[in-house]
Amino acid sequence: MSRRALLPRLAPAIGLFFLAPLTAEYLMGNAPITHIQNLLGLAPLYGGGALLIREFARRTGRGWPAMMTLALAYGMIEEAFVTQTLWDSNWVVGAHTLEYGFIPELGLAGPWTLFMVGVHTVFSISAPIAVAETLAGSRRTTPWLGKIGLTVAGVLYVVVALGSGVAQAVFGRHASALQLIGAGVVIAAIIVVGIRLPRRTTDVTLLPGRAPSPWVAGALAMVAGAVFVLLYAVDPNGFTPWLAEAIPLPAWLSVVSYLTLFVTVATVVVRWSHRAGWSQAHRLALAGGAMLTYAWHSFPQRNITPTVPPTQPTSLAEDLAGNAILTAGAVALLIVAALRLRRPADTSTEQALSRDPRRRDRRR
Repeated sequence: MSRRALLPRLAPAIGLFFLAPLTAEYLMGNAPITHIQNLLGLAPLYGGGALLIREFARRTGRGWPAMMTLALAYGMIEEAFVTQTLWDSNWVVGAHTLEYGFIPELGLAGPWTLFMVGVHTVFSISAPIAVAETLAGSRRTTPWLGKIGLTVAGVLYVVVALGSGVAQAVFGRHASALQLIGAGVVIAAIIVVGIRLPRRTTDVTLLPGRAPSPWVAGALAMVAGAVFVLLYAVDPNGFTPWLAEAIPLPAWLSVVSYLTLFVTVATVVVRWSHRAGWSQAHRLALAGGAMLTYAWHSFPQRNITPTVPPTQPTSLAEDLAGNAILTAGAVALLIVAALRLRRPADTSTEQALSRDPRRRDRRR
């Protein structure tokens, strides 16, 4: 295959490889755009992980339930082993992320753990995949990588994840062997569930009624996303405690609120997705709502300064300017993705899938 033909074939994979870390760290407001060079180190972790999850699901005929389950496992791997923030209260300068709702028997904090569950499952992995698949058009549910591409993505992910994990274990020593073993068992169980989820090859009985407008799905994502990030903003010891004094929320109530939010949104989306008319436009709307949540959230949040490696803090002007640039980029990307859905080929395909539930399930 010529080089000219190879690039368009790999474009969706390359896009996801960089979109995942840009969303997870830069759009959220964690990392300043002036440190964009760090993207090369973050892409193998976030982008490699997103690609492996997406390729596994699409190659095996599985859909979003499997991808989101494996995204949860990805997040637990990153926070328990790669960065060990589940066990390290001082990983951010000036914050003590485990003091709010700390559970001594487990060595972790309930609110922080649930925040990380939502961060990676939805924002770091699922939202970038949904946007990248929308941009891929007719290749939305087909594999993007061959054996060589999968190997490269896998090797890059393992090298970065394993290297960071070993460095934390040797130099950080934040977690005990028992904590790491327990986390490993939980992660293995999540992966098994994700792998064993059924392939979408059989008929599914649709629920009565039609799915709401994609605008309604986007509004749900915006509201749920706002509740999610604001719940962490009330943590008085977190890295973004800008609501802590105004809303003194007990840690146990924060945990209950996170769990209620997760269950409610999952229930609503599952029911909507099993009604006639559910399409890629709805999935893009959910992903867009998540990305726009990160965009506005970046303005009240200052860039975080990790303890290791030492990082020079940015000025307020640099922070806000970077947030504005990234927000504009996210909005532009979502507009392009929405316009991509308006192409006749994509529209006719989605309409055909909506009329034939059996075909629709095979493409989820």
